[in-house]
Amino acid sequence: MARAPAATPAQTAELQRLLNLRASTLGMTPLRTDGVLDGATSRAMRTYASRVMGRSSSRGDLVTALAQQSPSDLLREQARAREASAKLSGADWFRRNQARFPNSDRVADLAPAFAAQVTQFLTALANAGTIVRISSTRRNRIRAWLMHYAWQVSHGAVAPADVPDEPTAGIIWDHGDDTRSIAAAAEMVALFAIRFKPSLTSNHIAGLAIDMTISWSGPIEIVDAAGATQPIDQPRNGNDNATLHTVGASYGVRKLLSDPPHWSVDGR
Repeated sequence: MARAPAATPAQTAELQRLLNLRASTLGMTPLRTDGVLDGATSRAMRTYASRVMGRSSSRGDLVTALAQQSPSDLLREQARAREASAKLSGADWFRRNQARFPNSDRVADLAPAFAAQVTQFLTALANAGTIVRISSTRRNRIRAWLMHYAWQVSHGAVAPADVPDEPTAGIIWDHGDDTRSIAAAAEMVALFAIRFKPSLTSNHIAGLAIDMTISWSGPIEIVDAAGATQPIDQPRNGNDNATLHTVGASYGVRKLLSDPPHWSVDGR
C-alpha cells in the first residue's frame, strides 16, 4: 500500500469505526476504536483495499471509499468482497482454477515454423523405426505466470500487493496479511510441484521447444534434412546420441544436453 500521511488519533479512530462496519463482510475481528494505528488496523486497511478496492491505495483514497455508507454502497462492497474472496490464492484457488490453463503436448500448438521443423524431424524418426514419446510442447503463458509469482511470493521476493495485475488469471495474491499471503502462495508451489524458480519467458512458453524421449532397439539409419542417410546405433536414446543430435539440428531441432527430454529451436 502507498505510504499515507500521518493521521491524528481522532482520524484513525474514525477509520477504525468505518472498517468495523465491514468487519463481518471481510471476515475480520472488529478493531478497537482507540485511535492507535496498530498492526491490526494496518492489516484491516490492506484487506479492505485488496478485496473491495482491488488495488493498493493511499489512506486518503481508502477513507473516501469507506465514507460511502449507504445501504446500497455497503451491498456493492459485500458483492465485491465475496467475489474477491473467491479469487484469493492458495490450495482452494488451485483446485478450482488451475485446469483452466493447461499445457499442451500437441506439435500443432508449437509456433508454426518450429512445428514444421519438428514434424519433419518426427517423420524422419518414424521412418527410421524409433519410438518417440512426447510429454510437453507449448507451455500455457498464464500457467507460467502463476507458477512464477507463486514462487516469488512464497519466497518473499515479491510483496503480495506488488504482483503485476493479470486479469486473465483471476487471482488475488494479497490476503491482507503477509503471513497468510506467503502461506497461500507456498500451497500453490507445492501443488504445482515447483522445484526451481519458474521463468516468465522460455522456449516452451513461446512454442519453440518440445520434450520427448526417443529410443530404438537396434542399429538404424535416419535421413537428415539434406537427404543424407546417417547410421546410428549406441547409445540408443535421444539424450545421449550425438549423431542423432546432429540430425535433429539439421531440421532446426536442437538438443539441450542438461535436460534429457528437451529439444528446442536453439538448444536452450
